[in-house]
Amino acid sequence: MRIASLTCSNTEIVCALGLGDQLMALDDHSDHPKAVVEKVPRLGPDLSIDVDVLEKLNPDIVLASLTVPGHEKVVEEIAARGMPYIAPDPQSLSDIFRDVIDIAQLLDVPERGEALVGWMKKGLQEKKTESDHPPILVEWWPRPVYVPGHRSWVNEMLELAGAVNPWHEYPAHSLEVSQQQAVEKDPAAVVISWCGIDPSRYQRSRVLSRPGWQQISAIRHQHVFCIPEAYLGRPGPRLVEGVRRLRAVVETLASQQ
Repeated sequence: MRIASLTCSNTEIVCALGLGDQLMALDDHSDHPKAVVEKVPRLGPDLSIDVDVLEKLNPDIVLASLTVPGHEKVVEEIAARGMPYIAPDPQSLSDIFRDVIDIAQLLDVPERGEALVGWMKKGLQEKKTESDHPPILVEWWPRPVYVPGHRSWVNEMLELAGAVNPWHEYPAHSLEVSQQQAVEKDPAAVVISWCGIDPSRYQRSRVLSRPGWQQISAIRHQHVFCIPEAYLGRPGPRLVEGVRRLRAVVETLASQQ
């Protein structure tokens, strides 16, 4: 099957299903697993896919997504041209499990999908913790500050790690938060997970020196951590590693109380 994947998460799901050799076109941001994706032709950034080139390649299936803000315009153009596609929009871990199953069925490997979901569920099992569920701000973007809202699987990831998203009740995928809102919520830690930025460019100092944030507990205690967006923001298999890293943050907080 000739598969075109237009987002990182779908690319990683396809490869985890053992079908990396069937990828015939990717978005520019797909970077894992490197040994597979470095050999596949690119179609441009996820928000500006070259749909003309994609159409000429004549894929059997296009894997898009509605979790990337702005990507819906690409999806609309693909639909208008009559190309076969799916565009998942997961908001919870159960949605992600469903999407993995759906993709595996579309690619004619349903048993691999079941196995992959089983592996993910095992890795995401809730563990007993002495944590008092500290509020942790996961930062998608630094200026303005964007965080996950109610319609985000990050809420469950934080719960599994023994923490809580201070904005878990806000009805949005993500939302902008002001300095005043951050002070009012007083997160115990900030996790930098900037979207579209190489983790080597994450800067703790940018958060620690942010004007008006000095009274926040996370800043006062210098509890600012870095977790690549690949482990928190991509609805696929690497969320298992994301929960493991969030647990390490919670353990660090507990050890310093």
